[in-house]
Amino acid sequence: MARDRTFVALDVGTTKICTLVAELQDDGELEVIGLGVVPSRGVRRGQVVDLDEATEAIQSSLERAERSSGTKITSALVSVTGGQIASTNSHGVVAVAGRERLVGQSDVSRVLEAARTISAPSQSEVLHVVPRGYTLDGQDGVRNPLGMHGFRLEVEAHIVFAATAPLQNLTTCLQRLGIQVADLVLAPLASAEAVLSEEEREMGVVLADIGGGTTDIVIYQDGSVNFCKVLGIGGNHVTNDLALFLHTQFGAAEEIKNRYGHALPQMVAQEDMVWVAGFGSEGERPVLQRRLAEIVYARVDEILQLVQQEVQRAGFAGRVPAGLVLTGGSANLRGIEALAREKTEGPARVGIPQGAHGLAESLDDPAYATSIGLLLWGLRYGVWDSYPAANDWLAWPRLAWRWLRDLMPGDG
Repeated sequence: MARDRTFVALDVGTTKICTLVAELQDDGELEVIGLGVVPSRGVRRGQVVDLDEATEAIQSSLERAERSSGTKITSALVSVTGGQIASTNSHGVVAVAGRERLVGQSDVSRVLEAARTISAPSQSEVLHVVPRGYTLDGQDGVRNPLGMHGFRLEVEAHIVFAATAPLQNLTTCLQRLGIQVADLVLAPLASAEAVLSEEEREMGVVLADIGGGTTDIVIYQDGSVNFCKVLGIGGNHVTNDLALFLHTQFGAAEEIKNRYGHALPQMVAQEDMVWVAGFGSEGERPVLQRRLAEIVYARVDEILQLVQQEVQRAGFAGRVPAGLVLTGGSANLRGIEALAREKTEGPARVGIPQGAHGLAESLDDPAYATSIGLLLWGLRYGVWDSYPAANDWLAWPRLAWRWLRDLMPGDG
């Protein structure tokens, strides 16, 4: 991602690898000028399992984006997912330095570092430290403490951990290609940038990004992140179920799922048929579309139940009035929105990515929520030509942390 007005997003998923190149316009909007989408290889359930294959697929995606945009890509914001993601809430407290007791960047950096200093899961590292809110001399609900007077600064932060080895494998693929990782961003946090409204985040909302190999969950309340989880189940499981039932190849089952799949069997006419090609000399045979829908329903229902279980375990059952927002490629399944409303007994909608234009018209699809969200993340948090706006409560502590990190000894 260039440090001028160009942003590059690289979403390395189980099903596809997508590279987007966007330029920041004078009106502050992002215009997508380059796109490179290729089938994913060497990646399973969001993690690299074959360095050579994954590197080749990423290179192909980057090259397509370079050709379509006319831009040489040297760095990118990169998505992270996979089952080895954990998160927790943490508390940090420091004394405000200086005679005038005005909260400065160093104070914010120190309190975030205090919250960050907790035991990480084995063989994991901190991926994100997201401030949920500050308290200054007992006054809670402070979004941006910079410039305020006080003696004692506290922060409630959400800490996201990722397993170190998968992160290193992913960055190795990029290093082989000479690409600098501008930032690693948890995929559902990126998707949230593209599909959630500020009102939903304030009220309380669950985002479920159902990709090919994983379902990524994030819960927002009072405008900030409270919970993250990655489940090792996704749209490919639906396809596998169909392939087993139909005795057909995975690719054929995927096409059938996309064309005829439905999450509500009762909405499919009993007499509707689809012709399916089997293996070898079996030839084509007719299959009832309602039977296909029953198979799709069973797996999608399981995914929704698992999402609900995580919401309950996190203590947010009945506390997310904005309901459930579904995104990711599997959110395109017909009937999934209605099924989600039925199962959760609350609001549910499919999240279409917003916030970019240009080539983005062709990406008006929940499958590209993470890709577009990465661009928005880069615009909002990633790189600044100047200081962020005073009311950008998340950008300031990120900037302060980077400022502190740059002062630390080491090879960086």
